[in-house]
Amino acid sequence: MSHDIRTPINGICGLVDMADHYADDMEKQTEYRTKVKEASNLLLELVNDVLDMSKLESGEIVLEEIPFNLRSISREVFVVIEQMAAEQNIRIMWEKKEIIHRNLIGSPGYVKRVMMNILSNAVKYNRENGHIYLSCMEIPSEQPGMTTMEFICRDAGIGMTEEFQKHIFEPFAQEHTGSRTKFPGTGLGMAIAKNLVEKMGGTITLESEYGVGTTFVIRVPFKIDLDADKREEQKDISEKSIKGLHILLAEDNELNMEIAEFLLQNEGSDVTKAWNGQEAVELFRKSGPGGFDVILMDIMMPVMNGYEATKMIRSLDREDAKEIPIIAMTASAFTEDRIRAKEAGMDEHIAKPVDVGLLIKVIHKLVKYNGYGSDK
Repeated sequence: MSHDIRTPINGICGLVDMADHYADDMEKQTEYRTKVKEASNLLLELVNDVLDMSKLESGEIVLEEIPFNLRSISREVFVVIEQMAAEQNIRIMWEKKEIIHRNLIGSPGYVKRVMMNILSNAVKYNRENGHIYLSCMEIPSEQPGMTTMEFICRDAGIGMTEEFQKHIFEPFAQEHTGSRTKFPGTGLGMAIAKNLVEKMGGTITLESEYGVGTTFVIRVPFKIDLDADKREEQKDISEKSIKGLHILLAEDNELNMEIAEFLLQNEGSDVTKAWNGQEAVELFRKSGPGGFDVILMDIMMPVMNGYEATKMIRSLDREDAKEIPIIAMTASAFTEDRIRAKEAGMDEHIAKPVDVGLLIKVIHKLVKYNGYGSDK
């Protein structure tokens, strides 16, 4: 484990040193920045695996019950998986798709996580010029408003021994630690997938033959989202932009503040900075009605944390205090953190490192849909 974490950190440090050496070579700078991003993404994946497993083992994982579109989250997963597969000349082929209800209610983040873990495993332990065969079928439920999705992933890879199949779902289980792969991991992927599937009320089974390949079968029950069509009709089709918005940004970390301020100003927003929750409350209190269009609130801050600051703002005796969108922008990325943010009075939750496109989409949705903001 320590080796897996140290490897990308060592790579990042080395690439920064090399970039310093070639400070005037823009081609080298671009190459090193790309590699730093790749190493950073790997490190983030490793950290997420360890944190997720810790939460699962302690029973702290909380399921969401929110609407999602199965096709949309599948597309997000396949953008990543297809790139991984292409680098090893592996073809992904659909054998069967029989789905009636794509709009479901459940925990989309965990569904994506399970899909990503299973598919990345199929790539990692495949052969060069190999194949992955997929099926997704809907199994009708006897319960009204419910359905079950069956996802099958079959690869023609290196397979597993009978002995290792007994341990595949145990934490840190890895049979081929020296196998040819560009995607090293922690040995936690399958343990996390099994725990999440079972947490969602589903099952995961496998069949594998050493030297031939492996097949995973996942079945998970979901509620059918019967109101999806109504929400679709209400969607705003205008261009997503945060240009001209006045944003109160609460963040105690200097580097994170600098990055967030740059991203927001680069999109045309005006940013006012608060270095802790109490300062955010005071800046909002002193501003006139409509002085800010949205508040981005870190959680773990000195003097007053983001939860307390949000409650204070919501309790102020002025109308806009109840209406202004407040978005948690924090490294606390678990479902229970999102639930706690909602309970404190926040409208949305975005995990760090921040996806700029997602941030713009969320701000735009809250400001435009709620009819709030300086340009309403």
